[in-house]
Amino acid sequence: VNVGCVPKKVMWNTAVHAEFIHDHADYGFETPDVSKPLLCSRTIKEKRDAYVRRLNEIYENNIKKFPADPQPTIEVEGKKYTAPHILIATGGRPAVPPDSEIPGASLGITSDGFFDLEE
Repeated sequence: VNVGCVPKKVMWNTAVHAEFIHDHADYGFETPDVSKPLLCSRTIKEKRDAYVRRLNEIYENNIKKFPADPQPTIEVEGKKYTAPHILIATGGRPAVPPDSEIPGASLGITSDGFFDLEE
């Protein structure tokens, strides 16, 4: 949610809107120089980050609605684990292949770095 799914969808929709701008003339819209649409990267980053923060608040509020289980337990491969709090985090980390495998790979950035860009 924080650095993958939701931010990616926001950026995908940003790109879709940029493409729509290029097609405006085909539908009769007169727009100034659609070959150079202006995008304020800082604005989209701020709005994307605010959206993720709002989702985090919603998730946190929903978690607080669950009744407190006196002995939360989870079973993994037949073994039961009990603890005061149980969190299952399924996230991952991006992997950058070595330049020997993909020449120039070290010159790129992962989605973590991309979502930090302000300009």
